[in-house]
Amino acid sequence: MEKNNSFRDCVIVACGTLSPEINHLKEEGFLDAKKVLFTTPGLHEIPRELENQLIDRIKKAREYSNKIIVVYGGQFCYVNSNDLFRTIDTIIKEQGDGIVRVQASHCVDMLAGKDEREEIGKGDKVWWMTPGWILFRKHVFKDWDKGLANENFPKHTGGAIVLDGIGFFDHYIEEHAEELLEYSDWMAIPIIPHEITLDRFKGKLLAQLHTLQE
Repeated sequence: MEKNNSFRDCVIVACGTLSPEINHLKEEGFLDAKKVLFTTPGLHEIPRELENQLIDRIKKAREYSNKIIVVYGGQFCYVNSNDLFRTIDTIIKEQGDGIVRVQASHCVDMLAGKDEREEIGKGDKVWWMTPGWILFRKHVFKDWDKGLANENFPKHTGGAIVLDGIGFFDHYIEEHAEELLEYSDWMAIPIIPHEITLDRFKGKLLAQLHTLQE
């Protein structure tokens, strides 16, 4: 089968945290998928719910196509503490043929690889974020209190860096400056935008599209 770069025969099943980037790629015409289905953002904190929603969205996706691309990381998005051998790929495999997953460890890794992140962070310990981590803060940090925040964030001496491939940050800070300041206070580290392209993300989506076309 000849490979092409059109997603028109595919359905995308993705974590809602990446909806800003995915919707951006839809708007610019790159991601012409038959359908895009999102799970609730921030479900890495609730693996059972993540599994339920992922299975549900894949079933819905089957109504549109038998070619499905799952946009979830393999290492950090789903960790089942009751069964460490049960991975996101196990769940996907159980749903049958015609499903592939974007090859990355988590959403941040889809946008910037380890080497690029090291370069951006200049060797400091960084808490990496995407625009979705700001927009869907209440989901992503659902059960976090100030104590848990104090345990986790301040050791990141490089601050919280937002990988922005969609021109998000400037617009957001204009309209929600106080909210962003309050978020930064809660984390006790600065929130710093870093402009990137979506080239890596596009490449990872295309790689899976071409796998489905083989």
